[in-house]
Amino acid sequence: MICNRKTIRHFGSRGLLPLLAFAMIAFALAGNPAAAQNSLAPNAAPEASPSGGMVPGDTLGTTSDSDYWRAVRHGLQGNVSIPDKKAGTLVQSEGEAWRSFRNGPLTLYASWALLGTIVVLGLFYAIRGRIRIEHGKSNQTITRFKAVERFGHWMLAVSFIILGLTGLNILYGRYVLKPVIGDGAFGFLTQMGKYLHNYLAFAFMAGLAMIFVMWVRHNLPDRTDIKWLLQGGGIFSKKLHPPAKKFNAGQKVIFWAVIIGGVSLSLSGWALLFPFTTHFFAGTFDKVNLIFGTELPTALTALQEQQLNALWHSIMAVFMVCVILAHIYIGSIGMEGAFDAMGSGEVDLNWAKEHHSIWVEEHQADIHKASGSGGAPQPAE
Repeated sequence: MICNRKTIRHFGSRGLLPLLAFAMIAFALAGNPAAAQNSLAPNAAPEASPSGGMVPGDTLGTTSDSDYWRAVRHGLQGNVSIPDKKAGTLVQSEGEAWRSFRNGPLTLYASWALLGTIVVLGLFYAIRGRIRIEHGKSNQTITRFKAVERFGHWMLAVSFIILGLTGLNILYGRYVLKPVIGDGAFGFLTQMGKYLHNYLAFAFMAGLAMIFVMWVRHNLPDRTDIKWLLQGGGIFSKKLHPPAKKFNAGQKVIFWAVIIGGVSLSLSGWALLFPFTTHFFAGTFDKVNLIFGTELPTALTALQEQQLNALWHSIMAVFMVCVILAHIYIGSIGMEGAFDAMGSGEVDLNWAKEHHSIWVEEHQADIHKASGSGGAPQPAE
């Protein structure tokens, strides 16, 4: 290319640079015809390029491998160099399913269960009223529960109430409390609640073990429970209550619901306190498949175990709250004289005879036998 003075004068000093750049590009393309063809014909067939339209390096590039991405979507485990091998899972689809179930059906149905329990108890109180001592107070008392029994009961009860309130705050607090008390107060309350929930869990488990050891022999089913159940325990009418031992059939139902539900809560709570260290659900599903011939998944990852633990813990907690609400009702405003059993441990003799007549006879016989005195046994004052 020849540039005379007239050409330079035509383009000027500012137009010379583009001209020189164009000359350099033309020189480069002249030495590489294939590159020139690709550059000048961008719509040419991909096969004409050196890589056939693929991204260099044998990668997928813009192509789609449906089987590969389907495996990734279903939690394909890859390899990572860091200690946390769970990071090798690129996509964990169960996380979205967990979030949708927790924030959807779980919170909705749990709220219905809690509200329904309160409504039913309120209606029962409005219709039946407080269950009174039919023969009135006798001014004589009998020892119902010893100090160690009351200690185990109240340790379990107080810890469960705090655990229940802090747990409900995690489930509903952001919708109920946060708009009322503000972000700062709600954050502080939730953080303190987390600490209480974590540490009082051990008191709950200790209380659960205590009441099981002390009362399990009194809560085994026997034939007196059938008559009690057939008569509805006498709580739906003002007739005399059916005979019962230390615990009647209704109390036995509460006892086993607390024990079984409490153990389930404790196991799932333990797994949440110490994450990725247990495989409760895989082991349980394996036993269920063996017994019932089902096909529940047993090859669960550590993260899937945690997600199931969190959901099950919430479900069982709501169930337990409903059961304890009924227990609190009947042991306080629902029945006259019932609270004394766990208050002072001494209950009115007429109340004991009406609700636990067989136990009263056995208890007085034991006292009489231990005293070694003749005559009829006398109740404790």
